[in-house]
Amino acid sequence: MLAIALALGAAVSYGIGDFLGGLSSRRAHVLTVLALSQLVGAAAVAVWVALAREPFLDSTAALAAMAAGLCGAVGLAALYRGMAIGAMGVVAPISSIAAAIPFGVGIAQGERPSTLQVLGAVVALGGLAMVSRSPAGRSGGVAAGVGLALLAALGFGLYFVFLDIAAHDSVPWAVLTARLTSSALAVAVVLTIGIAILPTRRLMPAVIAVGLCDTAANVLFALATTRGLVSVVSVLTSLYPAITVALAAVVLRERLAGAQLTGAAAVLAGAALITAG
Repeated sequence: MLAIALALGAAVSYGIGDFLGGLSSRRAHVLTVLALSQLVGAAAVAVWVALAREPFLDSTAALAAMAAGLCGAVGLAALYRGMAIGAMGVVAPISSIAAAIPFGVGIAQGERPSTLQVLGAVVALGGLAMVSRSPAGRSGGVAAGVGLALLAALGFGLYFVFLDIAAHDSVPWAVLTARLTSSALAVAVVLTIGIAILPTRRLMPAVIAVGLCDTAANVLFALATTRGLVSVVSVLTSLYPAITVALAAVVLRERLAGAQLTGAAAVLAGAALITAG
């Protein structure tokens, strides 16, 4: 139950951070938002590492954490940009298909979730596919941001896999190494392109909040993987679009189609099955 609670906490934190990241990326360059939020997150995790006083990762775990950071940076950049040009209620759910990657890896490695949990995962992922549908999709077109959402899903899925490997050596160091890697990549790209590394003063609090929420989610997810099956934890964490979609509906007045509402209900039902299992 602790792993489930941590994973759901990660989902809430990811959902809030992604909403703020997508909203901020509509007002500032996506790489500016990414660079500052990653630096803020790295600073926060550094405090945790200092307090934990754990030994550094071994070489395999360190490489896995760095790979997680690279994949996570690509995923976040794609997600923020996708939500900046498309509807958050469409882009965010599609990105959560990322759960299919670690779920498959966990099963391939011998993890055996219960039948009820497998059913819950299938229902949740099916619901995510439904909630990603848009009016444009029904008429044969492709909703704006879908391609970027799929790229985000790939980045996040690989991030989950690599962070799980590193977290079993040391959760604080795994998260910090991943965050430092993503920060270095984002800052390097920003400096190369020549865009501003800081947003406007008015936007600064929101971008800082993005970094803190994303970091909190990473910590909760990493802790959850050390206390439960990664195949289950990753699916529960991938329910974060429910938070993003809800915030978009309330704050931005985005409306969901009937199929999307059905998908949202399926996602919640899937989460309940996973928890009951």
